Amino acid sequence: MVTADFLGQDQSQAGLTKGINGLKSSLLAHVFRLIDGSLPPIVVLENVSFILRLERGGAMATLIDAFEGRGYRWAYRVVNLLELFPQRPEHVFLFDSRGDLDPREIHFADDVAPPENETALSTQAHGFYWAEGSRGLGWAPDAIPSLKNGLNVGITSPPAILMPKGSIVKPDLIDVERLQGFPAGWTEPASEVGRASLRWSLVGTAVSVPVAHWLGDRIAKPGEFDSVRSAGTVEKGKWPRAAYGDGNVRREERVVDFPKFESRKPLYEFLERPGERLSARATSGFLRRGAASTLRFVTGFLDCVRAHLDSVDITAMDAE
Repeated sequence: MVTADFLGQDQSQAGLTKGINGLKSSLLAHVFRLIDGSLPPIVVLENVSFILRLERGGAMATLIDAFEGRGYRWAYRVVNLLELFPQRPEHVFLFDSRGDLDPREIHFADDVAPPENETALSTQAHGFYWAEGSRGLGWAPDAIPSLKNGLNVGITSPPAILMPKGSIVKPDLIDVERLQGFPAGWTEPASEVGRASLRWSLVGTAVSVPVAHWLGDRIAKPGEFDSVRSAGTVEKGKWPRAAYGDGNVRREERVVDFPKFESRKPLYEFLERPGERLSARATSGFLRRGAASTLRFVTGFLDCVRAHLDSVDITAMDAE
């Protein structure tokens, strides 16, 4: 089996979107070099969900054509395990098979529609990217948005969290490790061989542990595929959230983004460390960009941000 995460700036909506042939995506060429050397029976690739829209679908078409040309059947699915951990990662997992293993029995055997999560600014924590505000607001009720590697894509990690009582904090690195499913302190050895900020880079680009467990368990023990979920053929350039192909047909699969559901703690209870208060400079910058943008914010959200700015300014004056 060959596995690879060729996540990079060129595939990220936050990046330059140069495409699948971008300079920072050159790892993909080495992935196919390894595949062509042995034609392994299983290949698993992972990337951000934006790849489905990149180059108006052309990037994904290039990738699928490459696998079908090598005799692989494939299935992909946007996976979100928000209902396991209070983080909202939306990544595409592409499973390719040259053997007897049916990719549909891996990707589409689990399909759970989570219950509606009622949330309010006064009762739940809400994550957002404070370095945004003019476009692409990363927003997640009772969770943080999908982590981004700020060292590469120009968006500072970590995100901010508006707590139920109105304060805005940046989560501690230890809690961010836990939000990815790692034990607290998992990336600490990185600071012994390089700068401490490498730990943020590692956490930001990691595949969430619960996602890896789900996929690994399904590879070890495939499930049952229900053909009732199969829909129409995939139109050229329009890639759905989940699909399957065998070299002859490409078909959409009607599954949700959630392969599993378990009860979990709300975000504000999950966090074990107080975090760092978002500074007045960062808060005012977000408000300025937000006021000039056409983004639609949840009612009362910007008022909470302004109230936080007032409290930070007052604290700074008291300190002086």
